Amino acid sequence: MDTIFTDNTLLQLKELLAVYGLKVLAAIAIFLIGRAIAKVLKSGVAKTMRKGKSDPILISFTTNMLYAALLAFVIIAALGQIGIQTTSFIAILGAAGLAIGLALQGSLANFAAGVLMIIFRPFKQGDFIEGAGVAGVVEEVHIFNTIMRTGDNKTVIIPNGGLMNGNIINYSTKSTRRIDLVIGIGYDDDLKKAKQLLSDLMQTEPRILKNPEPTIGLLELGDSSVNFAVRPWVNSADYWGVHFDLLEAIKLRFDQEGISIPYPQQDLHLHGEICTKN
Repeated sequence: MDTIFTDNTLLQLKELLAVYGLKVLAAIAIFLIGRAIAKVLKSGVAKTMRKGKSDPILISFTTNMLYAALLAFVIIAALGQIGIQTTSFIAILGAAGLAIGLALQGSLANFAAGVLMIIFRPFKQGDFIEGAGVAGVVEEVHIFNTIMRTGDNKTVIIPNGGLMNGNIINYSTKSTRRIDLVIGIGYDDDLKKAKQLLSDLMQTEPRILKNPEPTIGLLELGDSSVNFAVRPWVNSADYWGVHFDLLEAIKLRFDQEGISIPYPQQDLHLHGEICTKN
């Protein structure tokens, strides 16, 4: 009896191996060959994008997404070869994806914003930008967040959703920038002399560009001062250096020439008799 049972078991195992063994081998072959093809396609797309001088972040994102999609297709094909109902499998994955998506709405919003940033490229690594209430140099751009370094050397990690939902000011896209200064002098000072002194300082500063020419104009008659708009153009890399040095030079030159720089003040006039007690 035991011999018959053993023979039947072996026979069934042989039949199962004959039926499913080839399918399993075929599934493994599909997976290995498919994965190899996916890697080749990923490498080919990356080389093509590098030749087109695409951004490294865009290359990495595109090739990884392509590889993941191809690998998912290969896995589904391999499972179908074994006999698993891939339709039900895809439905389960879809339902799981929906549940995960509802649970991770914020993260998916950051992911979507990261994709838009990679596609439209409002800034790149190394740019000095202002966004989401932070100003600094972009150090890294990831699919979920952007890492920036502020002027005082702090590292700030900003979710891409918050960055893309607001205004982004990129100070590095243009090679030149305009410095906007407001310089006030007293009402009793010589207006033309002050304007000529400002013009002389613009001419003697070598980092100020000749084209376009600096603008010096009377901006307003303020409460305590006559205000000039001083607007020279400089290379973007020289912006802050010229800004600081120019303010210092203006103050020193005005002091030498007797031009006052007033500060806000109020005159208090008292009316009536002043009573004193004996």
